[in-house]
Parts: sequence; structure tokens; C-alpha cells
Amino acid sequence: MAEIANLRSPAEAGLSKLFESARRSFAAEEAISREEAFRFFEATGLPSRRVEAFKYTDLRAAIAEAAPPAEAPSLDAAKAAVGVARGFAGIEAARLTFVNGHLVRELSDLDRIPEGVTVVPMGEALAKGDAALKRLAPVEQARENPVYQLNTAFLADGALITVAPGVKPQTPVHLRFVGTGETPFSTATRVLVQLGADAEFSLLESHEGPNGVTIQPNDALDVVVGERAAFRHTRLNIEGDATIALSTLSLKLETEASVETVNLVTGAVLSRHQIYVHIAGDDTNVVVNGAAMLRAGQLADSTLLADHAAVGGVGREQFKTVIDGDATGVFQGKIIVRQVAQKTDGKMKSDCLLLTDEGQMMNKPELEIFADDVACGHGATCGAPDEDLLFYLMARGLPRAAAQSLLVQAFVGESVEAVTHEGARAALIGEIEAWLKARG
Repeated sequence: MAEIANLRSPAEAGLSKLFESARRSFAAEEAISREEAFRFFEATGLPSRRVEAFKYTDLRAAIAEAAPPAEAPSLDAAKAAVGVARGFAGIEAARLTFVNGHLVRELSDLDRIPEGVTVVPMGEALAKGDAALKRLAPVEQARENPVYQLNTAFLADGALITVAPGVKPQTPVHLRFVGTGETPFSTATRVLVQLGADAEFSLLESHEGPNGVTIQPNDALDVVVGERAAFRHTRLNIEGDATIALSTLSLKLETEASVETVNLVTGAVLSRHQIYVHIAGDDTNVVVNGAAMLRAGQLADSTLLADHAAVGGVGREQFKTVIDGDATGVFQGKIIVRQVAQKTDGKMKSDCLLLTDEGQMMNKPELEIFADDVACGHGATCGAPDEDLLFYLMARGLPRAAAQSLLVQAFVGESVEAVTHEGARAALIGEIEAWLKARG
């Protein structure tokens, strides 16, 4: 019997042509991993709703055509784009500025990187065959994801960041991603952060670009947190209204390590933020929070996999979604507790606030437990603003719109209050207020 194969979509065919064209520029030594990554992607294709993990975010239908990889912009164009960028503006930080997916040294603070922190631009690492490249993709489950493998295949720029053991810099590093231009393009950046034992490190990450341009970023951040080290990460997606933004965060924690990561989404017509957490050492502490504020046909997908493979890990995951108009929110979260991971304490929650009848929220929390001495739970809620609370505020002189805005701020604020860095937390609150102000 003849084997039946799915027809490739125009976007999948376009990606194959783009890869064949790009592969001629790859160094022979690195071509193998890229080749393997793209063959993996070709075997799966762009995920559709037939793939359980993408049931609510059909990329095959959403991506009509594959946008070509962006070329490095001129310095003048980069300066103009960065001049109007607002993500974490005003916060003291050492910035690595990427415009259209390419590091712009002239707009970065490579000479102001905190002592004890080493930054190697990814372009330089690829050209020299840096040994640290072998430590990319530290979480196995992420390597089984076609979006992540597509990032590997087209990887163009990024950075390798190493924090020496015991180093605790006060100044964060800010990964500033800015898009500019009037024609569609795609980007593929990868950043690897490695924290030595007893180190502490704060990373800010912002993504923004123009409205009306079909930009297709596919960004990945890999983090390895050493023993007793602490990693704090604050991410902001304020992409343009035609952007299809794909991103992956993979985290590996060693013994007694701690992680705090918070992601706020208000931009992009479609976004999917994938988080893979692998608990490799005992007695870790993980906080993973997310918030999405959506309107006018937007779709935002937060997908989380927390894999506990060691004793005594504590995990707290909280996601908040605000839906206005006909927007769609998606939360998929799974906690896996391996048999060895006794005394795991994991809690996962997704809450949605529907401001209209046209919006929809897809919640899919899961537990997969193989240990018997654990305290794990999950939950999901979805509903309209509380009329009693609105009445209480309006009875004290507030117009209904202002009262509703206060409730929304309080609702979303539960997720962003986990941010330790005061400036970053204030920046997220500012974006929440700006979204509410634009709503009216």
C-alpha cells in the first residue's frame, strides 16, 4: 500500500527553499546540527490543530507564507528604531541591542557588562566554533519541539552569557529586540545563559516592532542555573499588531537553584511563549508567572512544561489573561513529577477575565505524577468582572470604566508583583496602565 503523505503548505515549501539557500553560508562544522534540526522540522512540518500541543494555536493555518530571514539593518535605520523603543526604557542596565534579529554593537553596552559576567556574541561564537555552543538546548523536551528546532536551523545571532561562580552583579543585562522595516521578514536568535554555583543574575528581555508589518520572530533563551544560584528574568512582548511571535524559554536547575520568570504580553496578532523547566537538582524553587492582555483578534498562547526529576522541588506557576473584543487566550500547562521526585510541592493556576462576550479562553492544565509523597495541584477559572465589586467602587464615585480598570489592574497585578527588580516591575505596571488607557 502506498504511503500517504501530507501536502506541504506554501509556508513549509518556502521554509525549505530558504534553508537550502541559507545552508551554503553555514560553516561545515556547525552544518550538521542545523541539518538535523531542519530535517526534524521537515518531518513534522508547521504544527496544526491535529498536534495536541498546538490544538488551540494552529501555526500551519496562521502562517500563510514564510518570511525571508532579515538582513542586518544599516546603523542609521537601527538608531531610528531604537530611538522610539520603549521596552524597559530608563532602567539602568547593560543592553544588548538586536535590530531585526542582528546584534548592533554600536547600540549595545558590551563595554559595560558587569564584572564577572562574560558575553560572547553568537555570530562570533558560530564563526569560531565556541565550545559553549555544545551546551545549547539543555532541556530534552524542548528539542522535541518543531518551533525550537526551526530556531536552531535558521539561527543567525544572539549571545552566550556566562556568570562566574559566586558573582552577584547589581546591574541587570537587558536583551533589547527591536524590529524595523516595511516588508515581511523573519528572525531566529538564541541566547544561552549559564550561572555558576552561588551566582545571582537578573535578565530583562523586551520585544517590539512596527505595526502593519508581518514580522515572524522565532526567539529562544536557554538557561542553566548552577547549584545554589538564582536567576531572575522579566520578559515583555509589545510587538506590532501584525507580528507572529514565537518564543521558547528552556530552564535547567541544579541543586538548591532558584528561578523567577515573569512574561507580560500585550503585542502581536499571534504569540506563543513556550516554557520548559527541568528540575535536575534537589530542593529547587521555581516561580513562573505570565500575564496577557488581548484585544481585536489577538491570540496569545502560554505553554508550560515543568519536569520535576529531583527531590523536594517547589514550583509556583500563575497565569492571568484579560480578554477584550474577540481575542483568544490559550494556557496549556503540565507538571510532571518523576518517581524519584518525592516531596515535590507544585501549584499551577490559570485565571481569565472576560471583558466581552465575544472573547474566548482555552485552559488545559495537567498533572502527571509518578511519586507518592507530593503536594501538587492545578486549577483554572474564567469569568466576567465581579458586579458586586464594580458596584462597590461605583458607589464611591468612580465611573464604571474607571472601576473596571481598577479591577483589571488588581487582577493582572498578582502575576507581575512577583518581579523582584523594582524598575522592571514598574515598567510592566506601566504597560498594563497603557493598555487600559488605550482601551478607554
